[in-house]
Amino acid sequence: MGLNPLTSEERREAVSKATAARARRAEVKAALKAGALSLDKLFRQAEEDEALARLKVTDMLEAFHGIGPVRSLAILDHLGIAPSRRLRGLGVHQRQALIDFLEAH
Repeated sequence: MGLNPLTSEERREAVSKATAARARRAEVKAALKAGALSLDKLFRQAEEDEALARLKVTDMLEAFHGIGPVRSLAILDHLGIAPSRRLRGLGVHQRQALIDFLEAH
């Protein structure tokens, strides 16, 4: 089963949409790093915003000061969350576990 080729206009729209989504995710990661956005608020926004719903949990964790790729994977392993998980894929208990863990550390 092959994919239907996109027209030039459809391709331009897709590129524009992808660029806007990356910019939105970068904006949110900067707000997390600056402390201007709480995890609870981010999770609520991700329920409405498709770009945020697709943010990988590892990328979100790495936005915090002092957390890099190795530490983010260790945190997820400790909490029993798959490294491939995105914000949309987190359950209520997983979200709360992340909030509690980051507040404690």
